[in-house]
Amino acid sequence: MGSSVSSDVLLEQIFSITQDLYKEMSKTDDDAENDHNTIYRLLTDLGRSLVNADRASFWKWDKRNHSLWTTAAVGAGRITIPEGTGLVGKALAEKRAIVTNDPYNDPDFNSDVDKKTGYVTRSILVMPISDCKGEFIGAYQAINKLDGDGFDLKEDVKRLSLAAFICGITLESDSFLDDSRHDRLTELKNRMGFYSDYSKIYEKILTDSTCVRNVSLFICDIDFFKKVNDTYGHNAGDAVLRHVAENFRINSRICDGVYRWGGEEFIVVLPDTDEEQAAEAAERLRLCIMNSVCHFENLDIKVTMSFGVTGIDPAKSIEDNIKVADEKLYRAKETGRNRVILY
Repeated sequence: MGSSVSSDVLLEQIFSITQDLYKEMSKTDDDAENDHNTIYRLLTDLGRSLVNADRASFWKWDKRNHSLWTTAAVGAGRITIPEGTGLVGKALAEKRAIVTNDPYNDPDFNSDVDKKTGYVTRSILVMPISDCKGEFIGAYQAINKLDGDGFDLKEDVKRLSLAAFICGITLESDSFLDDSRHDRLTELKNRMGFYSDYSKIYEKILTDSTCVRNVSLFICDIDFFKKVNDTYGHNAGDAVLRHVAENFRINSRICDGVYRWGGEEFIVVLPDTDEEQAAEAAERLRLCIMNSVCHFENLDIKVTMSFGVTGIDPAKSIEDNIKVADEKLYRAKETGRNRVILY
């Protein structure tokens, strides 16, 4: 039989994976993000078994960041690529499954990973995944068919359909969760996203038993924002909020968390940063906003911002830490605005 898999062995593999899936999906753990990661991994392995592939990966189309990345990859680490690139990008753009059994002569195949790892790709199947509305949100990729001369566009896509369908449902649920943690206007994370990140990222840094690590934050708001709305209208106010958010996004470190706290207020969390360094970062952002111009229709709108900075005390609740920063923000507003207050 060579490398082909018997029906009994395949059924046993499917049964084992689906049992794990059932257990995982029956959990009451409220950490849905981690649950989804496990489900992606199991579904990816199920699909790999169904088409008898050496490797497999499930890709999410991150439309907010214009990228594609692997939520689960059996046989490889996480990979991120720009949207519209590679065979995955092509399958999503053309809304159809793609098979290549001669990838090195395919202009859409990116061989960089193979060059780095020494892996040899002989065949690829990419199947786009849609949500319940029929909109494509991700893709399943299988690599190196272990039996026969390569993937079959008809038979292997048919085999993958069940795993792909469940992957689509899970990814759609994941997307709803992600959307609930983002502010639609600015596309920054919102208050729900802040609390999620605090418990999963920043709190763990603060309680790291191996070494002492600082985390600081500042809260800030736009000075006289009501005047912007009253003078130019709420659409102009929305443009100012997007302008501020974009400046914060591009002028912060990748590891920093930038959040719209509500209204014209924003919070920035800076891991591995003491409060003096956080105040310096806030000052850079203050100057950036002060020296920038928001262009809206035929208007050029300039605004300033006030900041309150604190180092996060792990002995206090995050609400109490924010209250400390908020009191400093209030002091900045009371003493003239357009300034950073640390002490």
